[in-house]
Amino acid sequence: MKRLFGTDGIRGLVNEELTGELAYKTGNALGRMYSGKYKKLLIARDTRNSGEMIEAALAAGALSSGLSVEFCGVITTPALAYLTKSEKTLGVMISASHNPANYNGIKVLAEGFKISDDDEIDIEKLILEKKPEYVPYGEIGKMQSSHLKEKYIGYIVSSYEFEKVPYKIAVDVGNGATGALIDKIFGAYDIDYDVYFNEPDGLNINEKCGSTHPEVLANIIKNDGYDLGILFDGDGDRCLFIDKKGNLIDGDKLMAINALKMKEKNRLNNNQVVATIMSNLGLEKYLENHDIKLFRTAVGDKYVLEKMIESKTNLGGEQSGHIIFLDKGTTGDGIVTALETLETLVHFGKDIDSLISEIPEYPQLLKNISVKDKIMVMENEKLKKAVQEYSKLPNFRLVVRASGTEHKVRVMAEGEDADLVNKVVNELYELIEEIDKY
Repeated sequence: MKRLFGTDGIRGLVNEELTGELAYKTGNALGRMYSGKYKKLLIARDTRNSGEMIEAALAAGALSSGLSVEFCGVITTPALAYLTKSEKTLGVMISASHNPANYNGIKVLAEGFKISDDDEIDIEKLILEKKPEYVPYGEIGKMQSSHLKEKYIGYIVSSYEFEKVPYKIAVDVGNGATGALIDKIFGAYDIDYDVYFNEPDGLNINEKCGSTHPEVLANIIKNDGYDLGILFDGDGDRCLFIDKKGNLIDGDKLMAINALKMKEKNRLNNNQVVATIMSNLGLEKYLENHDIKLFRTAVGDKYVLEKMIESKTNLGGEQSGHIIFLDKGTTGDGIVTALETLETLVHFGKDIDSLISEIPEYPQLLKNISVKDKIMVMENEKLKKAVQEYSKLPNFRLVVRASGTEHKVRVMAEGEDADLVNKVVNELYELIEEIDKY
């Protein structure tokens, strides 16, 4: 069982769980782990004030073990993924995605993909069980600033051609990494847009903005007469939309309408889509009506990607807006999702409300419960029994799981009866709170 890596790399409270020492040991472990396979480590970060500290410690560890380092500065996770693939090398993204600024994280990528669970376990052993090892002074790595960001921008801009987008759009970059790229990409097209929350100060990433606070942009849209809103998270791998009435359009609906366009343009491999156990049953029913098959996986973009590769599927993602267009990139890319969706609106000649009106939505409720010990809670027999009993209810779906990135347990229920959904989620919420007290 992994002790440091969660579903999305190493993540924790800065200077409590994620320290400079841990970052240094991680950099050193990466050099030892991939010695002989990679000579260069690309390091990127989002806008958190702790990013430079972790970057410096990580780089020192990598250099001490013989890896050379290129600093890519503030770019998105998908931008780094593209660069590691095009450069055929190793990369680290310093980000805690949608979490607040007191968190940070270390995501390891190799040639476009997040590293395997087995590699993560081996790296953990080097960090936790062995002392750092150093190469002779003549083999210490070298470091330099990178100008590779422009390579990613050029790739994205060259990937799309569409006519004028006939909507006035408000874009919320969440004071995060997307703000460093958005104007050079959106500005290359005939898009009428304004950018909000692009004044990062190191502490305001995701603070009352971005994909975790859609209500803020929703109010801007309604008050200032926008037709559409686009939301990004801190590291730019998620994207959600908001309609002109301020209603949130989640990843399920974005996957649905993009799948239909991709099928019409013969881009949808095997007429299949991959989603997680958290995706609404309405997505599944809508895709069935259009002769598109849906596969479900455990929660986590890593598991979605694994299933996509295994099943030769090139569209998959999560309700959270982390959507992978595998013919465009190897990871979820918020900017790609935004451009794909705008292309879809132009392709069908319809506004987003018209397109999503045919997608059914079953009553669904998700609650996150902060706990001291999520493993202890999940192993509780009383909780297991309750989950087992509720899962037997007809036309009902229940998911109870520990977060892979936070000290939380997530409870999601879905069914035809909204009252029953609310009752079950609230009862389990209270039970988990009771269990966590002891």
